[in-house]
Amino acid sequence: MEAMAAIGQRVGQISALIASVTPGVTPSRGTPYATNLAATSASAATASVFAPEATPGSLFTAGASFANILASVTPPGQTDLAAAAAEFNAQGVPRSLANYGNGKIPADALAPLNGSNERLWAPAAKSLNALMADAKAAGVSISVTDGYREYESQVKLAQELGLYSQGGRAAQPGTSEHGWALAVDVKLNPTAQAWMRQNAKEYGFVENVPREPWHWEFAPQG
Repeated sequence: MEAMAAIGQRVGQISALIASVTPGVTPSRGTPYATNLAATSASAATASVFAPEATPGSLFTAGASFANILASVTPPGQTDLAAAAAEFNAQGVPRSLANYGNGKIPADALAPLNGSNERLWAPAAKSLNALMADAKAAGVSISVTDGYREYESQVKLAQELGLYSQGGRAAQPGTSEHGWALAVDVKLNPTAQAWMRQNAKEYGFVENVPREPWHWEFAPQG
């Protein structure tokens, strides 16, 4: 209920913002909101949101889509997770990565994870970076030990650790969520493990591999 109330409040704020801002006019820094509103309300009633004369840098620029406007005033959170979930195909793979193949994704198609040299699919990286920042603010230390894994590395790992299906610790090469840049291995002490189990789902991450409490996958729900 609290989440719904927060969403309702945010929608109200966005509606008020769209109703009160004139295309092409950016409220001056330091001017009271009421003054800016009075100065723009007359023209705002008839102006188009997508006016060609919108000035660069203003909220409503020429050709801007409503989705982009909404994104610019909507904080990260459940909206991001829903958008990420919509990007998965029927096989549970991000459409933007599917054509590369498992473990064959180029580095420039992925995004970095803070505090490490590891990378993930961009929405997953954004969410994990937010998770680690919030955990740090709560006095909890979480660090990344492994993210995206190339196919050849998965083959080597399977040879060294054995296949998970046979009692080992490695997924069959070509099937690992690490190969789709959706899984991360993290270093957790008991406090951090408890924090993850309580909070990680809010960031789209789930613990779904028995025997591997360090392994978390990005699985947002739409």
